[in-house]
Amino acid sequence: MGRLQMAAALLLAAALALPPARVLLESSMLRHMLLQAPLLVLTGALLAGAAGPRLRTALARWNAYGITGLLAAGGILSLLMVPRVLDLALVQPGVEAAKFALLLLTGAALRLSWKPAGLLVQGFFLGNVLPMTAVAGQLYADSPVRICNAYLLDDQARLGEWLIALACLFAVVWLAQVARTMVLREEHTLAVDAAPDALVKR
Repeated sequence: MGRLQMAAALLLAAALALPPARVLLESSMLRHMLLQAPLLVLTGALLAGAAGPRLRTALARWNAYGITGLLAAGGILSLLMVPRVLDLALVQPGVEAAKFALLLLTGAALRLSWKPAGLLVQGFFLGNVLPMTAVAGQLYADSPVRICNAYLLDDQARLGEWLIALACLFAVVWLAQVARTMVLREEHTLAVDAAPDALVKR
């Protein structure tokens, strides 16, 4: 399974790094942020999934409850939402390479940190990232001028609407997951409490 994930990650990374793919994805602000970036995050997650037990154990020492990884991921995502960074990534190869590396790191950090984080730390992470995403989306949607010089105003407004919608969607999905987890825990607790009574009746 690890080798399969590694192969998939390398193929996806190579495909995204090809000039035709970069031109296609980065010619639109919407595709740049909502297609290329998530694909790079996915690639990083696949790379993390291919990590061996020793490496995971070593990283876990620096990532108690997923806090370090989620803080890093949140910081990187907030940085890459800065419009100037998008502009520079299109014209400076060094910034473009850094963007690729940081998004790969974000994917790996999320993969290694999400489960250890638990609901409380997950909620703290999403409680910061999702409002930030929605605010950035509102800024893009309402701005009467181009915030990114490389993209048209209509493209910018469309991205803003998508960012707001996705932030709301992720919040609803996570809250539904929390509700489901709480219900399952309650059912498990009731089943454990009922087991001794059933044995006594026998």
